[in-house]
Amino acid sequence: MPWDLITLNSGYVMPSIAYGTWTLGNGQGPIDQIAQAFDTKYYHIDTAQGYGNEGEVGIALHKSGLSREDVFITTKYSGFDGLDIPTAIRNSINNIDTPYVDLYLIHNPRLAVPDIPTAWAEMEKVVEDGLAKYVTQPYLLFWLTTDQHRSIGVSNFGVQDLEILLASAKIKPAVNQILLHPYVYQQQAPIVEYAAEHAIVIEAYSALQPLTKEPSGPLDAPLNEIASRLGATTDQVLFAWAKAKGAVIVTTSSKKTRLEGYQDAGDIELSKEDIAAIDAAGALGEKRITARMGLRKFGIGVLVGVVILGLCSYFFRSKD
Repeated sequence: MPWDLITLNSGYVMPSIAYGTWTLGNGQGPIDQIAQAFDTKYYHIDTAQGYGNEGEVGIALHKSGLSREDVFITTKYSGFDGLDIPTAIRNSINNIDTPYVDLYLIHNPRLAVPDIPTAWAEMEKVVEDGLAKYVTQPYLLFWLTTDQHRSIGVSNFGVQDLEILLASAKIKPAVNQILLHPYVYQQQAPIVEYAAEHAIVIEAYSALQPLTKEPSGPLDAPLNEIASRLGATTDQVLFAWAKAKGAVIVTTSSKKTRLEGYQDAGDIELSKEDIAAIDAAGALGEKRITARMGLRKFGIGVLVGVVILGLCSYFFRSKD
């Protein structure tokens, strides 16, 4: 299952499929699910201050028997409780019960306060303090260096956000984690291309949303045809599409069989024609979704207008 190691702009590597804890909540449930992820060879765990389960990641890791160097841990600054970045990263490290994290992200550009350059300077200080780093994995037998590298990045940043950041950055973001699937690809293509131009790895979350949130859409036909021809499932084909776009996958499931299937998706190679068919269906679906959302907003606007007119009419009648 060749989910290849992705080389970051630092020259170091990161597993290219991650188990995400966004929807897991907290308590024993996520601990068990993270343990299951380890059992199915997910050695990249993606969490965040805002997910409320950094502690569960630490517990699962310590119970797993894996060494800290066996697992790549990403967490994020989510701006909770008004904490600044230096305080938040130390809290995250304490929650996970680890001396460092491998990758630390600003969860959203709106959390970069008072502005992106100032917030990024604080992220660079995290690197200087050794709180966000990458330690070479012992199972990477061909990677013989013992050097350490600190990795920081961003999430949900657009082209303009990254332009502002890079204008004053001493350290480039290693990654930009974004929503990425065929129904948003037209919208996200500029940031995907910009990141590639600047050696910033794209991480894709919610790659299966066309199946889970927008079923029976234009993608059904090409996904079903490709899956049937390749002896795969449609979710595996979507992961293969994201991989073909150069993205690292962040996914989750409570079902071991699905996690194993997602791992197997790393073996799937799509042809140029397959990718083009998915792109075309995705673009059509994106137009339909955009139109539907526009109509919904228009309907809400009309409804609000009717309510306001009704209130105004009532107010003026009562004054009379």
